[in-house]
Amino acid sequence: MSSAERALETATRARTRRAILDAAVTVLSQDPTASLGDIAAAAGVGRTTLHRYFPERSALQHDLGSDALERIDDAAERAHLARGTAPEALGRLCQELFELGDLLMLIFSDPQFTQSAAWTECTASDRAIIELVENGHRDGTVDPELPPEWVQNLLWSLLYSAWQQASTEHVTKHQALSLCLRTLRKSIAA
Repeated sequence: MSSAERALETATRARTRRAILDAAVTVLSQDPTASLGDIAAAAGVGRTTLHRYFPERSALQHDLGSDALERIDDAAERAHLARGTAPEALGRLCQELFELGDLLMLIFSDPQFTQSAAWTECTASDRAIIELVENGHRDGTVDPELPPEWVQNLLWSLLYSAWQQASTEHVTKHQALSLCLRTLRKSIAA
């Protein structure tokens, strides 16, 4: 097999894996008891293919948990947390994380997804948020009485509330995100 063929095979495997993970989020967020066969069908692959990537449900859950951590770190990078004031950067981060609502609501609803040690470690995005809040304390844009960990937990709580609101028929996604951002700005203001 040539290097071009190996690269094509690797790219195909990555796309298939991504399709399975995305389908799992879609299917499991609607029905947490859905079968692996349901997920395979939604991904457009056979059960045998799904089992090649994820031999059992726990392997899929583990990889969904790892994928969530990677996507949170990616969202923090896209938010450019080092640019602007802390409230501005946290607002951008909320907007990026809001798009991960289905995945994160699924992950947070079932402890099986967060069983890996990576969920107990301080990630790159955790460190970036803590540093951002500390900078906000120094430049006067964040209430110095609010510890960084409190602000971080507040951010996650507000996002959870926004995702919950957006899942109802009473509030649009845009309205839920706007409420989240407004509450965050007012809550951390110096």
